[in-house]
Amino acid sequence: MQPTTKRLKEILKDFEGKEIIVVGDVMLDHFIKGSVSRISPEAPVPVVDVKKEFFVAGGAGNVAVNLAALGAKPVMVSVVGQDLGGEMLKGFLREKNVNIYGIAEDPDRPTTQKIRVMADQQQIVRFDRESKKTVSPSVASTCMKSFEMAVKTAKGVILSDYGKGMLSDHNIQTIIDTCRKHKIPVCVDPKIDNFKKYKHITCMTPNTKEAWEGAGESPKHGEEAILALGDKILNMLEAESVLITRSAEGMTLFEKGRKTPFTVRATAREVYDVTGAGDTVISVLTLALAAGATLREAAVISNYAAGIVVEKSGTATTTREEIEGVLPQ
Repeated sequence: MQPTTKRLKEILKDFEGKEIIVVGDVMLDHFIKGSVSRISPEAPVPVVDVKKEFFVAGGAGNVAVNLAALGAKPVMVSVVGQDLGGEMLKGFLREKNVNIYGIAEDPDRPTTQKIRVMADQQQIVRFDRESKKTVSPSVASTCMKSFEMAVKTAKGVILSDYGKGMLSDHNIQTIIDTCRKHKIPVCVDPKIDNFKKYKHITCMTPNTKEAWEGAGESPKHGEEAILALGDKILNMLEAESVLITRSAEGMTLFEKGRKTPFTVRATAREVYDVTGAGDTVISVLTLALAAGATLREAAVISNYAAGIVVEKSGTATTTREEIEGVLPQ
């Protein structure tokens, strides 16, 4: 049964001021955009005539920015290098009203950066500056002390895993155990390498590709295959729920103790760019749960939010007002 528009608006109203902790891998996304009209005489490569250049917070940082845009009070727990990229990233997050006291600096690793060169909407090349090593014990300890401080007043936790070393086995277990102790929702956007380590969580939000890989299976076609896949992941993780995002097919929620999955159909009229849509889904889902929504209500609101951001260009966010605007009258 679909929740009423009145109920969804009540939940959205309660987003305001909710403190949500985001633990994960922050990144600095650097975009260089231009056009191509010739090939270089020095090598068989296109020459990009640069027209625009900008930076945004990526990875777990984009999750925190999404939360702030929705009226929440996000606390970021992560690590950056002692470099210009780290200073820029912290500055961007601060400007977006993200609390950054949980971001530690590590002199032995660079701030993760993704540098994309775009020509007429086509990505020409991407440069990555990063370390995938597990964060050192001393830096991890600093981060976890910040987490323990923030969790005393938090209403929810998001683990945003991009496989850059912030979410070690020990950190994952400590965070989940702490959330269960405080009885607050903990939701996970997984990296395949850590997929099976996220046991006893409130919800995991893999896309279809991640779900198949995480379950260790080859992709299969058909609705029955997806339903079997969701049940397998739910049991494997002993989780309260799993929400598989399915692009044009919407998303399907699997809940512990419920035999029948709940599918929400996609709402986007035109898909322009799916970049960052997963960050929006987990942000809205966790915030809705923190505001007292049921898992099904939270999934419905997340679906509307995802429909909005895929109609925008680039790593986009949405607001409560925009979500209200697309709800049925």
